[in-house]
Amino acid sequence: MAPRPERGTFKFDKYFIVMEELRASGQAITEHAPDPCPREWLEAVHCPDYVEQVFTAAVPKEKERRIGFPVTRHIASRVRHTNGGTWLAARLARKHGYAANSAAGSHHALYETGAGYCVFNDLAVCANRLIAEGQANRVLIIDCDVHQGDGTASLMAGREDVFTLSIHAEKNFPVRKARSSLDIGLPDQTDDAGYLQALQNAVPGVLDRFGPDIVLYQAGVDPHEQDKLGRLALSDDGLDARDRFVIAQARSRGLPIASALGGGYGEDQRAVAARHARSMLTMADENAKFRGPLVQK
Repeated sequence: MAPRPERGTFKFDKYFIVMEELRASGQAITEHAPDPCPREWLEAVHCPDYVEQVFTAAVPKEKERRIGFPVTRHIASRVRHTNGGTWLAARLARKHGYAANSAAGSHHALYETGAGYCVFNDLAVCANRLIAEGQANRVLIIDCDVHQGDGTASLMAGREDVFTLSIHAEKNFPVRKARSSLDIGLPDQTDDAGYLQALQNAVPGVLDRFGPDIVLYQAGVDPHEQDKLGRLALSDDGLDARDRFVIAQARSRGLPIASALGGGYGEDQRAVAARHARSMLTMADENAKFRGPLVQK
């Protein structure tokens, strides 16, 4: 396990409570502890000078302000493990159809800096490594966090072997959006029906046209109507329907899918953690419906 991080303005307690919620659910889960992400994997996506700053806890103050908390040695260790967690989830998904990282989804981290509570971009690092190791020829990243995946879009820009799809609140952070392979910016207070319609209009076509070997899913629960930093209006049932749809679209095509936790914010950390746990359990339940062979290289 990564060491418990020191507190900044970001509430890290959520990640520990998520695991408590999962264990208390009564549903069968298998826990895996990831290895820390190797430095060279991070440097293949991020600026080596920035990686060095993180590893030595020497991130400049202006970058720490952009990230949202001090990058201590404890944080450096944690983010190496959470990046390793997304890689492990992808490997497990290739065996079992679906697996989840109970942290990460750090989609705002850019080449030379972190941003928006994100230090390293685990989605981009994982996609790059899957292709570098020959475990996939094409990777689709579906980002359903309420905030645009600007870091992922920037880091993967111009690549024909990675497709970035971001469905987000158009007027939310970041103010200056990057260009994903496909962006769907939703108006404030989009409800369950409007959100699901946007998913249905986009996801099946992207899967069929792009033809990925694996899907990485940014499964933030911040589109929820009670989220502190969201501007959308999905109910609990709406989030369930979103997650079931994404899983079913991948699995019905024989594709493995790995999810990362993503965003979820509120004063009641237990309620936010419960949404994350419910999301992962819903996806696992949907995956259990599919028993066909997985696409393998």
